[in-house]
Amino acid sequence: MVAIARLGEHIGEEVRVRGWVYNLRESGKLLFPILRDGSGLLQAVVFQKNVPPELFAQVRELTQESSVEVRGAIRADARAPGGVELDLREISVLQLVPASDPYPITPKEHGIDFLMDHRHLWLRSQRQTAILHVRHQVIRAVRDFFDGEGFVLADAPILTPSACEGTSTLFEVEYFGEKAYLTQSGQLYAEAAALALGKTYCFGPTFRAEKSKTRRHLTEFWMVEPEVAFAQLDDLMHLAERLVAAIISRVLENSRPALKVLERDSTPLEAVQLPFPRLSYDDAVCRLQAAGSTMQWGDDLGGADETLLSKQFDRPVMVHRYPAAAKAFYMQPDPERPEVALCVDMLAPEGYGEIVGGSQRIHDLELLRRRLEENHLAEKDFRWYLDLRRWGSVPHGGFGMGIERVVAWICGLEHIRETIPFPRTIYRITP
Repeated sequence: MVAIARLGEHIGEEVRVRGWVYNLRESGKLLFPILRDGSGLLQAVVFQKNVPPELFAQVRELTQESSVEVRGAIRADARAPGGVELDLREISVLQLVPASDPYPITPKEHGIDFLMDHRHLWLRSQRQTAILHVRHQVIRAVRDFFDGEGFVLADAPILTPSACEGTSTLFEVEYFGEKAYLTQSGQLYAEAAALALGKTYCFGPTFRAEKSKTRRHLTEFWMVEPEVAFAQLDDLMHLAERLVAAIISRVLENSRPALKVLERDSTPLEAVQLPFPRLSYDDAVCRLQAAGSTMQWGDDLGGADETLLSKQFDRPVMVHRYPAAAKAFYMQPDPERPEVALCVDMLAPEGYGEIVGGSQRIHDLELLRRRLEENHLAEKDFRWYLDLRRWGSVPHGGFGMGIERVVAWICGLEHIRETIPFPRTIYRITP
């Protein structure tokens, strides 16, 4: 049994292939069933005079998404999908989709609500499988990068007793008579692991209850979060840019066929070379105001501002040292300018917004206590987090990178909902 993606290695050989009927074309005495197996598409050819009448009739009756096993010889054909063609000699139909109950997603235009209602079936389309192949390469690249840099995986819990990013975006659940929350970020736990392991990362689903309707937001998404002991802001920016460059390199090496299916021009991705430009928040505000933005110093960058700024560069741009008042309680103030935090956001080019957000963390116990109080967070809920500053505290920091936003940018997608197998949004929790 050979995967369709590997058939180019078997020219002139007889092979067996298992898959599903993607389409069936007929031209006189020729039938052209197109099969898919998840790794690619294969065009088979059935010439009426070369096969038994019952085999020709069997192929002719195939319906979309019927499952089959076929046998035949492979030959090169540049016109066919994947550059090869199968001269079909034998077929076993595992399940014939009845014509009376046809596959609902046909080769025609469907509305997005219909497709999302049938997401479990929409995943079978060539476009969606291409996106998932890219996502797979992105995740492989992330793990390989951190493993190669000496990081240790230490995953954080999904159920947490308190907020990390802000109490207004928490999903609350009942936990044996107590309140618990779905995690917004594994960062606080990654900090504890970093003070044990030196360099660590967690990688898993995170949840935000914000009622966002934009094309960049999901309520459930996957985030990788490295944390490094003895690291300062410049170290984090260097790590983040090398991670993103490694991801792009991996996708360009292994996923060009998928990018071609998506009609994604790879030229902008090939421009993503180190180093990435770096702008202070002050410089970013000046650039935005010069470009017509009405934002003022002290405002956080909105989606429109991120797009306006990132379109000025041909690769991701890192904006650092935002006003401390606009950022999370745990971010270390710049000792030379306490009104700004030692933090950074990486903005993807082509208007895809923030893909990395991170900071140096407060490592002083009393300062962290004050920041908790200023943000109206109960110290008792963060007692264990404060312990990290009581015993063996060091300057440290990390960042989070959302997988779905990176995939959306790499694939050139209009909406983030296609980047994850089963998206969860403000309006959707099925299928």
